[in-house]
Amino acid sequence: MVKVALFGSSGHMGFPLLESFLKIEEVECVNVLLEKNYKRNKLVKRLAKANPGRINIYYGNVSSKDDILKTVLGCSYLFNLAGVIPPRSDKHPNDSYLANELGVKNIISVLEEHKDIKLIDITTMALYGHHTIQKPFQRVGDPLFPGIFDFYTTHKLRGEFALLESDIPYFTIIRQTAMIYLDMLTSNMNDGIMFHTPFNMPLEWSTAEDSARLLSTILKEDILGHLTYDNFWRKIFNLGGGIESRVTGFETLQGGFNLLKKDAKKIYEPWYSISRNFHGGYFVDGDILEEMFHYRKDNINEYWNKVLKAHPELKMARLASHSIIKNFSIKSSFEDENAPTYWYKHHDEARIIAYFGSVKEYENLPRKWEEFTLYNSDEYKDISNYQKLDYGFDIDKDDKDITLEDLRNVALMHGGKLITESFKKGDVFTKVEWENSDQERFFARPFTVLRGGHWYHHLYDEYVWDFDRLAKKDKIMAQLWYDTHEKDEDHTYYLDENLEAHIK
Repeated sequence: MVKVALFGSSGHMGFPLLESFLKIEEVECVNVLLEKNYKRNKLVKRLAKANPGRINIYYGNVSSKDDILKTVLGCSYLFNLAGVIPPRSDKHPNDSYLANELGVKNIISVLEEHKDIKLIDITTMALYGHHTIQKPFQRVGDPLFPGIFDFYTTHKLRGEFALLESDIPYFTIIRQTAMIYLDMLTSNMNDGIMFHTPFNMPLEWSTAEDSARLLSTILKEDILGHLTYDNFWRKIFNLGGGIESRVTGFETLQGGFNLLKKDAKKIYEPWYSISRNFHGGYFVDGDILEEMFHYRKDNINEYWNKVLKAHPELKMARLASHSIIKNFSIKSSFEDENAPTYWYKHHDEARIIAYFGSVKEYENLPRKWEEFTLYNSDEYKDISNYQKLDYGFDIDKDDKDITLEDLRNVALMHGGKLITESFKKGDVFTKVEWENSDQERFFARPFTVLRGGHWYHHLYDEYVWDFDRLAKKDKIMAQLWYDTHEKDEDHTYYLDENLEAHIK
């Protein structure tokens, strides 16, 4: 029998995971850490009441080491799903820092003292940054560049780097793709975040239930002794929904409006949404976890019917006209501080440039769909379209075959160099010294750099996004950055001490 700790049990993915843990005979109990007064706590409390002795509730949050410690003591596993995501992270950046960065660092501190606890940490595919539909594929090892002014992904970047460099013996990082859940259509409807997905953005969805099924299966397989360092632990995986769940931003939008029997083009206009600086893509290596754990039962096209079944009130919206939905559900968010129309009205030039390229490009966006090119995901989502990046080494070689020359070449591709002069072949978990293109030295494991895609720059310590400058020397980053940016762009985006956005 094992005891399991779960952070984020009230979330859209966390709650079905909690339910699935209770179905595993070998799980004696699950310790959950709940943030007081969170509205979804009632779901966990109700489940705990129906399963006496199986769920132990502790109150607190991951910003406190003491709260973490009291929850994980006596447990064999910790599943960390705790996180603050957009739009809350956009409007309450300190909440994002406490959950997504400090929280992970606190978990590391506790688990380095309790090395018998195995950690599954959920991060995000948003780390890979913006991909175009013409070059949609991403994989573990790709360069990481969080969206400009995106607190959530920036804090996740720092937390993930800290975990990879930690001394926890048993941990695995899973980068979650875009996740669809039953309340998706009824969430965030009054927030400008609804305009943050470019229409031609490639998105590979996974359902909350499939994601939870994966994690519960991982637990069962490890209890059986099937997971080892060779096949699972101290690795990074992408969690995707597979080829059937690969769509574009517009196709996702239309899928939702299909439930209302409405045409998205009569509700949205082509100038409503941003054109760059988001995150999305299709996973080259997304089937690895499926082949190991066989967790997929849903795809996005079938899932919309589940959403409608869970929210029959949506059928009432079918009675509303396109113009009513457009004016009262969509345009009503134009004044939200997350909306591009708000940025333009309030002269937030930094965000307009970050998300559109320039004020002029925003002003010149097409007003009619006849003037806007929409791409069909069917033409791009097959793996045969994959264009492998030049990483400076053969990314498909085994860790045991990594050489000193590989490390040197990767550093050169990043515009830096390897300072360490000796390296035992295949020893990817012993830290070495590197130097970046700013002649700043840092220590990191070869695994963190070659397999994780991390490379130290200012964003790891400051709220400074100067990828325009970095890409001019970083040949790995440049292969993706210039898909949505001009080579003569030279902007540095930063936040002042009050976290107000600026550009220079």
